[in-house]
Amino acid sequence: QVQLVESGGGLVQAGGSLRLTCAADGRTFRNYAMGWFRQAPGKERDFVAVMNRSGGSLYADSVKGRFTISRDNTKTALYLQMNSLKPEDTGIYYCAADEWPSRRSRYAGDYHHWGQGTQVTVSS
Repeated sequence: QVQLVESGGGLVQAGGSLRLTCAADGRTFRNYAMGWFRQAPGKERDFVAVMNRSGGSLYADSVKGRFTISRDNTKTALYLQMNSLKPEDTGIYYCAADEWPSRRSRYAGDYHHWGQGTQVTVSS
């Protein structure tokens, strides 16, 4: 079991940057693939990025080139650096852990553990 806590959200103008952090407790962090998802009001939870145990990553087309996912297994933390933010990036951002450590899944149903989310608002 792993518990996840996101932080770093906030209000930013379009073109700005934010860095999200997902702090994980538990010694088994390195055994999970870790992903970021986001949910805008009235919409489904969408895939943003994932990094597996080996460091392989995958991004949604909408964020490719602007967002960077990274992880620090010694600090049991997952990060999302978000640059060139757009109003359509607004939403609640969730980190999630997949018990298949080599997988890079885009599907929320493949993830077993979720944080409570952090709000990101991008103003135009």
